[in-house]
Amino acid sequence: MKILVCVKRVVDYNVKIRVKADGSGVDLANVKMSMNPFDEIAVEEAIRLKEKGGVSEIVVASIGPAQAQETIRTALAMGADRGILVKAEGRVEPLAVAKILKQLVETEAPDLVILGKQAIDDDSNQTGQMLAALLGWAQGTFASKLELGDGQALVTREVDGGLQTLNLKLPAIVTTDLRLNEPRYASLPNIMKAKKKPLDEKAVEDFGVDVTPRLEVLTTSEPAKRQAGVIVGSVDELIGKLKNEAGLL
Repeated sequence: MKILVCVKRVVDYNVKIRVKADGSGVDLANVKMSMNPFDEIAVEEAIRLKEKGGVSEIVVASIGPAQAQETIRTALAMGADRGILVKAEGRVEPLAVAKILKQLVETEAPDLVILGKQAIDDDSNQTGQMLAALLGWAQGTFASKLELGDGQALVTREVDGGLQTLNLKLPAIVTTDLRLNEPRYASLPNIMKAKKKPLDEKAVEDFGVDVTPRLEVLTTSEPAKRQAGVIVGSVDELIGKLKNEAGLL
């Protein structure tokens, strides 16, 4: 069995985001970048499935700038076997990503594709679903548990009413939730080994996909700062403020 894992290079989740002075977007100058946390969970899950047996190869794919090589190398250091980078500058929207991944899937012929449920930079939560629609494959989103069987995958996912378990016929698409696993840290020996693992580079033009953004960001702004709290002298005063000032009662 072959697993394809899709990863994205984003601003590190520990970094405090700065908005550009003109409000045109997020300031990325001298900002630490890393693998999208949900994608890191996807890589970890693929590695765990391989360690259990039955998975022969893990291929990691990313669509982004040349610096995304570092993101793929991180996945290779964690335990993936080889990587594919589709070079694309600027913002690539989920639909274009899904169309490119569709062609990669048709070329690589994996039995399972695992993606993070969303990227922390745009929070679109669309790529996995779009890819499943384009391929006509079964999909299990927001997976908190994943088990592989004979030609099928059992996916436990969180829904409003609790947990839902889906039986997917392979090949299939699975998107990962935070509760699926805890990603491992890559050891120094594995980081060195990752430098020798194959990483194939392709140009986005090779796929014939129009990556021109269909959406225009008009303005970006920081959230309003929280107002300082006040200490009330009695329960009646608290109720009055909640009713008259906050409008909650």
